[in-house]
Amino acid sequence: MGAFFHAITPRTAGSNTLPIADLTQSTLFLTIFLMFIGAGSGSTAGGIKITTFAVLIATVWSQLKGKEDVVLFRRRIELQTILKALTVAMCGLAIVIVVTFILSITEKGQNFIVYLFEATSAFGTVGLSMGLTPELSPIGRVLIIFTMFAGRLGPITLGFAIAKRRKKEAYRHPKGNIMIG
Repeated sequence: MGAFFHAITPRTAGSNTLPIADLTQSTLFLTIFLMFIGAGSGSTAGGIKITTFAVLIATVWSQLKGKEDVVLFRRRIELQTILKALTVAMCGLAIVIVVTFILSITEKGQNFIVYLFEATSAFGTVGLSMGLTPELSPIGRVLIIFTMFAGRLGPITLGFAIAKRRKKEAYRHPKGNIMIG
């Protein structure tokens, strides 16, 4: 029951039945992953949202299978939706990386995974902590507050900003081929 509850709580519940600081590294990493994804797109949770993650996974799967279209539940996903999902995920990842980096500089004496956990929990507006939050310096506290604000409003605001009508450019650059991989 504890494992079942812990699989759900990183989405945004903020309560725990198991002491977070006593979890193994692999469980902490899985929890960080779940906090980063967050909950459904209609919820008030932070994170990049399940639908964004699903679009990214479907895109990777389609590329691996050599398909031209990305299909989820017998519906083709438009390129604009894929690009929005990629943008939201990369912006979220950038926020978590930068905050983790700054916390590792301003807050001393903890393992790296503690900083990553706190930054991801703030971005996902989850409310879980490994005990670092009460001991944060003033800079760390402001950083966590900013991260919580960005995690809650950032993906939504970014989504609305991207959803605005794009204006047609007067010209288009020629196609360029870049070798990937």
